[in-house]
Amino acid sequence: MEPELQTVDECAVKLVDPAKVARVGEVMPEQGAVVDLADVFSLLGDPGRLRLLVALLEAGELCVCDLAAVTGMSESSVSHALRLLRAHRVVSVSRRGRMAYYRLDDGHVRMLLDLGLTHAGHTSAIHPEHDEDQR
Repeated sequence: MEPELQTVDECAVKLVDPAKVARVGEVMPEQGAVVDLADVFSLLGDPGRLRLLVALLEAGELCVCDLAAVTGMSESSVSHALRLLRAHRVVSVSRRGRMAYYRLDDGHVRMLLDLGLTHAGHTSAIHPEHDEDQR
Protein backbone atom coordinates (compact mmCIF):
# COMPACT_ATOMS: atom_id res chain seq x y z
CA MET A 1 0.00 0.00 0.00
CA GLU A 2 1.38 3.42 -1.00
CA PRO A 3 1.27 6.33 1.49
CA GLU A 4 -1.32 8.98 0.70
CA LEU A 5 0.28 11.98 -1.01
CA GLN A 6 -0.63 15.50 0.08
CA THR A 7 -0.61 18.40 -2.36
CA VAL A 8 1.51 21.45 -1.56
CA ASP A 9 -1.52 23.74 -1.19
CA GLU A 10 -3.35 21.41 1.16
CA CYS A 11 -3.02 21.63 4.96
CA ALA A 12 -2.73 18.48 7.03
CA VAL A 13 -4.95 20.07 9.71
CA LYS A 14 -7.99 22.34 9.44
CA LEU A 15 -6.66 25.11 11.76
CA VAL A 16 -3.09 25.63 12.89
CA ASP A 17 -3.76 28.80 14.91
CA PRO A 18 -7.49 29.05 15.75
CA ALA A 19 -7.03 32.16 17.93
CA LYS A 20 -5.35 34.06 15.11
CA VAL A 21 -8.00 32.90 12.65
CA ALA A 22 -10.72 34.17 15.01
CA ARG A 23 -9.02 37.58 15.46
CA VAL A 24 -8.59 38.06 11.72
CA GLY A 25 -12.15 36.91 11.09
CA GLU A 26 -13.44 39.61 13.45
CA VAL A 27 -11.82 42.42 11.48
CA MET A 28 -12.26 40.99 7.99
CA PRO A 29 -14.18 43.56 5.89
CA GLU A 30 -17.64 42.69 4.64
CA GLN A 31 -17.91 41.27 1.12
CA GLY A 32 -19.24 44.56 -0.29
CA ALA A 33 -16.25 46.49 1.03
CA VAL A 34 -13.85 43.94 -0.45
CA VAL A 35 -15.58 44.17 -3.83
CA ASP A 36 -15.40 47.99 -3.73
CA LEU A 37 -11.69 47.86 -2.91
CA ALA A 38 -11.08 45.36 -5.72
CA ASP A 39 -12.85 47.78 -8.09
CA VAL A 40 -10.52 50.60 -7.05
CA PHE A 41 -7.46 48.41 -7.54
CA SER A 42 -8.71 47.29 -10.95
CA LEU A 43 -9.06 50.95 -11.94
CA LEU A 44 -5.45 51.50 -10.89
CA GLY A 45 -4.39 48.49 -12.95
CA ASP A 46 -4.87 50.31 -16.26
CA PRO A 47 -1.71 52.18 -17.39
CA GLY A 48 -3.68 55.01 -19.02
CA ARG A 49 -5.80 55.69 -15.96
CA LEU A 50 -2.73 55.41 -13.78
CA ARG A 51 -0.92 58.03 -15.90
CA LEU A 52 -3.90 60.34 -15.43
CA LEU A 53 -3.79 59.84 -11.68
CA VAL A 54 -0.04 60.43 -11.51
CA ALA A 55 -0.52 63.65 -13.50
CA LEU A 56 -3.17 64.78 -11.02
CA LEU A 57 -0.95 63.74 -8.12
CA GLU A 58 1.81 66.01 -9.45
CA ALA A 59 -0.27 68.91 -10.79
CA GLY A 60 -3.07 68.97 -8.25
CA GLU A 61 -5.71 69.90 -10.80
CA LEU A 62 -5.91 69.75 -14.60
CA CYS A 63 -8.52 70.04 -17.34
CA VAL A 64 -9.20 67.28 -19.88
CA CYS A 65 -7.13 68.88 -22.65
CA ASP A 66 -4.11 69.33 -20.36
CA LEU A 67 -4.46 65.74 -19.11
CA ALA A 68 -4.58 64.53 -22.71
CA ALA A 69 -1.43 66.50 -23.54
CA VAL A 70 0.56 65.28 -20.55
CA THR A 71 -0.45 61.60 -20.90
CA GLY A 72 -0.41 61.32 -24.70
CA MET A 73 -4.02 60.07 -24.66
CA SER A 74 -6.88 61.40 -26.78
CA GLU A 75 -9.33 63.77 -25.10
CA SER A 76 -12.05 61.17 -25.68
CA SER A 77 -10.02 58.48 -23.89
CA VAL A 78 -9.24 60.87 -21.04
CA SER A 79 -12.91 61.79 -20.65
CA HIS A 80 -13.95 58.14 -20.59
CA ALA A 81 -11.30 57.24 -18.01
CA LEU A 82 -12.22 60.23 -15.85
CA ARG A 83 -15.89 59.19 -15.87
CA LEU A 84 -14.90 55.77 -14.49
CA LEU A 85 -12.58 57.28 -11.90
CA ARG A 86 -15.18 59.82 -10.84
CA ALA A 87 -17.88 57.13 -10.50
CA HIS A 88 -15.62 55.31 -8.03
CA ARG A 89 -14.78 58.54 -6.15
CA VAL A 90 -11.11 58.40 -7.13
CA VAL A 91 -11.24 61.85 -8.77
CA SER A 92 -13.58 64.80 -8.38
CA VAL A 93 -14.40 67.66 -10.71
CA SER A 94 -15.02 71.38 -10.35
CA ARG A 95 -16.45 73.54 -13.10
CA ARG A 96 -15.35 77.07 -13.93
CA GLY A 97 -17.46 78.37 -16.75
CA ARG A 98 -17.32 75.80 -19.53
CA MET A 99 -14.11 74.22 -18.24
CA ALA A 100 -14.00 71.16 -15.99
CA TYR A 101 -10.98 70.67 -13.75
CA TYR A 102 -10.20 67.28 -12.24
CA ARG A 103 -8.28 66.47 -9.07
CA LEU A 104 -7.73 63.45 -6.84
CA ASP A 105 -10.82 63.04 -4.69
CA ASP A 106 -9.14 62.99 -1.29
CA GLY A 107 -5.98 62.38 0.70
CA HIS A 108 -6.59 58.63 0.77
CA VAL A 109 -6.23 58.42 -3.00
CA ARG A 110 -3.06 60.53 -2.80
CA MET A 111 -1.60 58.23 -0.11
CA LEU A 112 -2.51 55.12 -2.11
CA LEU A 113 -0.72 56.48 -5.20
CA ASP A 114 2.28 57.71 -3.18
CA LEU A 115 2.68 54.32 -1.51
CA GLY A 116 2.21 52.45 -4.78
CA LEU A 117 4.80 54.55 -6.56
CA THR A 118 7.23 54.21 -3.65
CA HIS A 119 6.73 50.44 -3.62
CA ALA A 120 7.24 50.21 -7.39
CA GLY A 121 10.45 52.23 -7.07
CA HIS A 122 11.86 49.89 -4.42
CA THR A 123 11.01 46.57 -6.01
CA SER A 124 11.59 44.72 -9.21
CA ALA A 125 8.57 42.70 -10.18
CA ILE A 126 9.11 39.51 -12.11
CA HIS A 127 7.47 39.83 -15.51
CA PRO A 128 8.43 36.91 -17.75
CA GLU A 129 6.37 38.36 -20.60
CA HIS A 130 8.43 41.59 -20.46
CA ASP A 131 11.75 39.78 -20.11
CA GLU A 132 11.21 38.12 -23.50
CA ASP A 133 10.70 41.56 -25.10
CA GLN A 134 14.09 42.71 -23.82
CA ARG A 135 16.01 39.80 -25.36
